[in-house]
Amino acid sequence: MAEHTRVDGFLSSLLAICKPLESFEMPLLDAHGATLSEDIYAGERLVMRAGSRIRSTQIGLAASIGRDHLPTRPHPRVVVLSAGPDLVEPGTALSGNEEYETNSWLLTTAVREVGAVAYRVHSIPDDEDELQSVIEDQLVRADLIIISGERHDDSFDLITRTLLRLGEITTVDLAIEMSGRHNYGQIGPDKTPVVTLPGDPIAAYISFELFVRPMIRTMLGAANIHRPSVKAKLEKAIESAPGMRSYIRATLAEDANSVMPLNEQEEFSTLSDATAFIAVGENETHLSAGDQVTVVILERRYI
Repeated sequence: MAEHTRVDGFLSSLLAICKPLESFEMPLLDAHGATLSEDIYAGERLVMRAGSRIRSTQIGLAASIGRDHLPTRPHPRVVVLSAGPDLVEPGTALSGNEEYETNSWLLTTAVREVGAVAYRVHSIPDDEDELQSVIEDQLVRADLIIISGERHDDSFDLITRTLLRLGEITTVDLAIEMSGRHNYGQIGPDKTPVVTLPGDPIAAYISFELFVRPMIRTMLGAANIHRPSVKAKLEKAIESAPGMRSYIRATLAEDANSVMPLNEQEEFSTLSDATAFIAVGENETHLSAGDQVTVVILERRYI
């Protein structure tokens, strides 16, 4: 059996191939929502810290001290595409082994929520030449490329073979329950970072949160690249596979003191219902009701 790659090690490898984008001065209104790239002072007093998201209050503060521009990092341009012979667009009838292409819709909007510019590729390549052509066309506008395939593994091999034509690619099998293989590397003349995620939408979204979101936040120059986490009391016992890390979809109480795992973890609806992930370590196979657990917060209302 192939050795599994630990989550922390994989994230370190991904962060090594991305870096903050070049800073530039942006007019005040255009700077809204961008990331501040330098500390801002009013005289000798620090009033805004580098790495913070520029919101309406920061725009007003900048204007009040006479600034009409702010030093910012641009929103990363992230291209999202799916590939596989059995994928079809929503709105059409399914036949045979076909499945609706879900991940590009999910991931494109997730990218936007992080603060990047997302481009969803509308075509669904189903062979190596077509996929290579699509990727090469997208390189000109991409700071990062995300690719996913079908729920079964056949499309992963198609994607891997194609990426190896374009650059240096590493394949890993992650130590995350119900996840699977991922690719990462740099492709094209500008060594654009690329990541491939699992075809299963739940696994793809968990990987996005754990790995791609920190990459985008790094490109933005954000001070904090990870979701916040808290300790909370577990309301119901959960089981996890030995040697694998698990991220259980859950709802966090309004006071953030307790957390309830959602039923039917294999159901896609748990993604939309969840307000948090319960992070279960590799050496934890059983957690009892009443245990204190680590909870990754997904919704801003708790922050």
